[in-house]
Amino acid sequence: MNYNQVQKEITEEISNTLGQINSESIAELLSEIKKADKVFFVGVGRVLLSLKAVAKRLAHLGVKTYVVGQITEPAITERDLLIVGSGSGETGFPLIIAKKAKQYNAKVVHIGANPDCSMKEYSDHFVRIPVSTKLQLANEIPSVQPMTSLFEQSLLLLGDTLALMLIREQDIDMPSLWEYHANLE
Repeated sequence: MNYNQVQKEITEEISNTLGQINSESIAELLSEIKKADKVFFVGVGRVLLSLKAVAKRLAHLGVKTYVVGQITEPAITERDLLIVGSGSGETGFPLIIAKKAKQYNAKVVHIGANPDCSMKEYSDHFVRIPVSTKLQLANEIPSVQPMTSLFEQSLLLLGDTLALMLIREQDIDMPSLWEYHANLE
């Protein structure tokens, strides 16, 4: 198989997917991030890896971010935000954590592909990445990639898009961001 053909298929899928995310839902997510004292992230598997990268990038911008389960995770409060990554909205651990966050009156934003899911009971806001899920629902963008790769890739790039939006909105000098970069490496 030809590398150039395969990478073109993947990047076109990602571009198509990001272009179909509702911009108003992104504006609402950005607003919630800016209002929150602390922003927590929860997901599993490759989704969690993408969310960890988003948390790290937002931390570079001065946002107080925490990944659920990290050893230095503080208590969540009514002034905080939990961002849940789950394509299907049915993954057990994120559902349990979202329910718990609501018990402490935190805001919950679900980023997923399935708007009609169990997570909607606990979510204050939903951002849809309209890709194929393990549920194979109608109106999903099909992918040539295995399993839910397109969701995880789109989630990561959505996070980078949010970061650049914050940088531009707050007129942050990009070279100054290095002061927030890890320096014990």
